Amino acid sequence: MDVGITRMSSKGQIVIPASMRTDLQEGEKILIIRNGERYILKPLAELEPALQEDILFAEKTEQAFEEYKKGTFTTKKEREFIDEMGSW
Repeated sequence: MDVGITRMSSKGQIVIPASMRTDLQEGEKILIIRNGERYILKPLAELEPALQEDILFAEKTEQAFEEYKKGTFTTKKEREFIDEMGSW
């Protein structure tokens, strides 16, 4: 087991110690799960494809909900909406 210490920046960013990110590529998506006081990080590419799709869909849904709360969302016709969902 590897152990490292890092700190969070004022922007909420953390750095994964170099020795622990040798198998990660720049720009790779990482799933973060919070369970109480425990955080689990896992490369998204290691998950089953169906679970990856569910997580990405949930992320898009959360982004859309945030836009809705801010009042910056846009309305679309049914066909446009379905076509956009197909691109997710």
